Amino acid sequence: MKRSRIGDLPMRVIYRILAVAVAVVVAAVAAVAGFLSSGSSDQPGEEMPGPIAAPSAAAPSPGVGSPQPSASASSSPSVSVPASPTANVVRAPGPSAAVVRALADPRVPKLPRDRRLARLPGKEYTTKRRLQDDKSGVSLPLLGKPWKTYSAAPFATRQVLPKVRGVDARAMLVSCPVPIKVQESPKDTALLAARWTLNHHPRGATIAWTASQPVKDGWLLAYQVKYKVKGKLRRSMAAVTVLEGSGAKPAMVFVTIPDAQRKRWRDINTAVSSIRLN
Repeated sequence: MKRSRIGDLPMRVIYRILAVAVAVVVAAVAAVAGFLSSGSSDQPGEEMPGPIAAPSAAAPSPGVGSPQPSASASSSPSVSVPASPTANVVRAPGPSAAVVRALADPRVPKLPRDRRLARLPGKEYTTKRRLQDDKSGVSLPLLGKPWKTYSAAPFATRQVLPKVRGVDARAMLVSCPVPIKVQESPKDTALLAARWTLNHHPRGATIAWTASQPVKDGWLLAYQVKYKVKGKLRRSMAAVTVLEGSGAKPAMVFVTIPDAQRKRWRDINTAVSSIRLN
């Protein structure tokens, strides 16, 4: 019986053959493992996915248009909403209710921009005599003839021109504490006073402003008063001056002269320019 060839080989040769076989097997296993691990990442245009980051502990801030989380959905403390930018804006006070009512009166137009009283027609008469009004805290010129003092009520002082036949309106220069509610600004007080003076003009009279100007310690408004007498349009020139005097209320000086005595219209300039505080 023949002996096996393997048994005839020396042991060192057998060990070498076994070592080579083991190396070949190891290499084959490694190649197969490398092929499997490459997977789909070896496909063109694809990348290996990176590690997934852990979620941040802080909630992201909402962007424009992002809905705010509801109180029930968040355990964080509520944040107070800042006040509106206009919450602390100081607004200038508007006109009082009395001024609004006056300007809603169809007889009284909106005040014009500041405009000085022009020199009115007529001859200028000067006088050095004065009439004291202690109740109002002012003094005013005592106009010469044909002006004369007259029963003052319901005013504190009154001067008048003689009546003109067929003319209902009468020329007068009067003073008294303002007969209306005093306003924050003398301009508004003068507006209400001018409206009040319509009570001393013929029924249906309306105002057309000719001047609006500040004066020392007060305000001056001048205006035409238009009305009809027996169907004919007539007018008077008038002015009211409001001054902060020593009395409990500001003083009012009111002068009006109808167009039948227009030659005396310049007396309005003399009267309003000669008012003095006591």
